[in-house]
Amino acid sequence: MSSTAPYRSLGAAKRSRRSRQDLRLALIFLTPAAIGFLVFLVWPTLRGIWLSFTSYNLLTPAEFVGFSNYTRMFGDPVFWQSMRVTVEYVVINIGLQTAVALVIALLMHRLTQSTILRGIVLMPYLVSNVVTAIVFLWVLDVQFGVANQILEWIGVDKIGFLSDETWAIPTIALINVWRHVGYTALLIFAGLQMLPNDVFEAAKLDGAGEFRSFFSITVPLLRPILALVLIMTVIGSFQVFDTVAVTTGGGPANATNVLQLYIYDVAFGRFQFGYASAMSVALLLVLGIITFIQFRLTRAGSSDMN
Repeated sequence: MSSTAPYRSLGAAKRSRRSRQDLRLALIFLTPAAIGFLVFLVWPTLRGIWLSFTSYNLLTPAEFVGFSNYTRMFGDPVFWQSMRVTVEYVVINIGLQTAVALVIALLMHRLTQSTILRGIVLMPYLVSNVVTAIVFLWVLDVQFGVANQILEWIGVDKIGFLSDETWAIPTIALINVWRHVGYTALLIFAGLQMLPNDVFEAAKLDGAGEFRSFFSITVPLLRPILALVLIMTVIGSFQVFDTVAVTTGGGPANATNVLQLYIYDVAFGRFQFGYASAMSVALLLVLGIITFIQFRLTRAGSSDMN
């Protein structure tokens, strides 16, 4: 036993040295990302929280005003209108996007797993929001848009998709559904590929149909992926800005004045950065609460595969 002790000690020393080398290499690769995270996320967030307690307009030093900005926010009808519009947009966008993406993912999983088809499904996501908004602004134009010309041909009156208060937000939500549904479908499709086939084969042998298997097996097993997709899409939908800015600019009559657009207008249109920061912090808190609720309700941290 004593003759093997030096070799054990030598092996332990080599493992320790290798571990230190791996740690140094990991730190080298992580450092750029960590610096970017601190500089472009943590620091702006902390500074934004500080500015929310100040009166700041770029021309003069920030002056501490306590909770004045938050008091103003709670009494601001435009803020609450913007929050209501944003929630309406999120409900329409997330509901349709998740349902359509789930159907597309199931069809790809059951019928074909062609790489070309996946690329076609993902193509709208590769187009920038601004370009997408400009194209649909032309397609949905009341006077010259292709969509309204088709409606006229089939005997339906023209619809102000982006100029009518009733149609504006649902239309913008549908535009973004078209752009993002492919990416969401691919995320769900990736989750479907991880599901064990033996469970579905056993269910088929027991006589379970497609709908029974879907609701009793697919959805429970896919729950963590669906929860992740919902959290990501809800956070992204609450931050909608460019599509609205290009198509309607918040009109008509603030019908599409989503919260991000209102924050932008207050900050860069009126140079009231303190108040804009307060609304940004409020949005951050809302997203944090919604994410926490989603995480708990969907039990995203656990899986039914075990």
